[in-house]
Amino acid sequence: MASAYYEFYRGSTIGMALTDSLDELITSGAITPQLAMKVLQQFDKSLADGMFKNVKTKVTLKGHLRNYRNCDDVWTFFVRNPAFKMEGNEQVGAPKIKIIACKSMEA
Repeated sequence: MASAYYEFYRGSTIGMALTDSLDELITSGAITPQLAMKVLQQFDKSLADGMFKNVKTKVTLKGHLRNYRNCDDVWTFFVRNPAFKMEGNEQVGAPKIKIIACKSMEA
């Protein structure tokens, strides 16, 4: 059965740490690969649900769009010299960013 949630949070720092820990547990025989997959699927669901329900901050983004693509309703944008203006007028910048946007499961 395919997961109804995107797996891109697995590439985050916490997702990679979880994957490494699960690999160690599989190698030591403490858990099965099937259980590890269930844990990762729950991680995908929990993180997506948590982001949808808890992140309410609005941000304005300005930068130079270098490239974009769309594949299977997942948009990827590559932006150089982005400037984020957050609520309260706090500003944050970076040399480059990648934005991944997908259709909400709640839509």
